[in-house]
Amino acid sequence: MDIETRVTYTVTFHKDGWMRYISHLDLMRLFNRAARRADFDLYLTKGFNPHPVVRIKDALKLGLTGKDQIGEFVLTERLEKEEFKDRLNSQLPSGIGIEKVEVR
Repeated sequence: MDIETRVTYTVTFHKDGWMRYISHLDLMRLFNRAARRADFDLYLTKGFNPHPVVRIKDALKLGLTGKDQIGEFVLTERLEKEEFKDRLNSQLPSGIGIEKVEVR
């Protein structure tokens, strides 16, 4: 039996400026695309329609800005916290930024 490595990165991010007009669903798509462009080895769910495991804890209403928002990315590789943060931030638009990263 092959045991796959799963590493969870918990990020704290902000959403402000014009990005306050992005919906929660679009924000999820944005994070998925940014993670793919950052060339992360994302962990995929098992089943008929696999998808990356990316979570955002609380949804903000459209038009609101947010600080200290929490999100999770599950990867199959272990990276240094600063490398993860730099690679992801380089792919995010102005108005959304990763402030802090924790590894579980």
